[in-house]
Amino acid sequence: MAAYNVSGEYSMVKAAALNGWIDEEKVVLETLTSFRRAGADLILTYHAKDAARWLAK
Repeated sequence: MAAYNVSGEYSMVKAAALNGWIDEEKVVLETLTSFRRAGADLILTYHAKDAARWLAK
């Protein structure tokens, strides 16, 4: 099964983070983790490069 973030969701997360309303890293990683918990074997996301950087810390 595959899951993906749509561009509108990506934009909302980015805008909310820029306004200081959310912690972008926490929100993105929780979103991607929830896809996996729901059974996704493949996750397509605009957040891929950011998530890889955060997970490599």
